[in-house]
Amino acid sequence: MTETGWPLIPREVLPAPVPVAKRITHRDAPGRPSGRQLSMFGAETTEPSPADLAGLLAGPGQLGTMGGTARVSVEVDAAWRVHVLVAELVARGLAASWEPVIVRPAEPPPAEEAVAAPAEESADPANSEISDTPEEPPPPRFEVRTAYSRRLNGLARAWPDAAAQLFLSGPRLRLWAAASGAPAGTGYALGLDPAKDGPAVDAALVRAGLAGRMSDDGRSYLITGRRRLTRLAELVGERPEAAPEELWPGGAGA
Repeated sequence: MTETGWPLIPREVLPAPVPVAKRITHRDAPGRPSGRQLSMFGAETTEPSPADLAGLLAGPGQLGTMGGTARVSVEVDAAWRVHVLVAELVARGLAASWEPVIVRPAEPPPAEEAVAAPAEESADPANSEISDTPEEPPPPRFEVRTAYSRRLNGLARAWPDAAAQLFLSGPRLRLWAAASGAPAGTGYALGLDPAKDGPAVDAALVRAGLAGRMSDDGRSYLITGRRRLTRLAELVGERPEAAPEELWPGGAGA
C-alpha cells in the first residue's frame, strides 16, 4: 500500500514515507543543541527551489533534456535515500519517481581464457567447496529522478558552465548529502561523478567553507576537521526522519 502522491514504494522494501511539509525551525526546538546558531545560507533558513538540484549535479546527479524540458536523476545506494530525495523534490514542486537499478554480476571469462587449476588442487575438497560457493548478490541500488519539467530549464541552460561559479547553499548541500553522503573515518564524504569537473566542485566546496580532498579515484570528496564538519551539519539542517542518525552530517557516526 502506498501514500497518495508518492511513487509506488512497497512498505516491505522501503521505510515509511516522510511527510512533506514546510520546515519551521525554532531556536528551542527539541533535539537542537542549545546555543546553536543557524547558518544564513542553511537549509532551515532558505526556501526550497528547483535551483537546489545543482547540489545533485555537483555530486553524482545527471542532467537530461527533451523537447524544451529538463530533468535530473541520481543513482543511490539505500532505500532511505529514495524517501528523503523524493520528499525534497516534491517540496520543490517537482514530480518525482524511482525504480530499482539492476546490477548485473561480472561475467566469467571466456572458456578459452580460463586457467585450469593443477590436478592436485582440483582434487582438494576444500578447493571444491570454495568454487561451489555461490556469490552474494550485489546490494540493491535505486534511481531517483524528476519528471521532465520546464521548471528545470534554467538549471539546464546554465549547466555545466555554472559549475565554475557554483554557490553551494544549505539546501543544495542537503540534497547532495541525501543522495551520497556518509561518514568516512574521522570525516564525512560526499559522493562524486569522476567524469565531472573535479576542480570546479572542489572550488565550490572551498567557497562554502568545506575545503577537503578528493579521493584518488575521483568518486568522493572527504571533509574533515571539527569546524568544517560542524559547518556542514549547520548547512544541511535537521536530519530527515527517514535518514539514519549515524549517516547524516552531525549524527552519531558523522
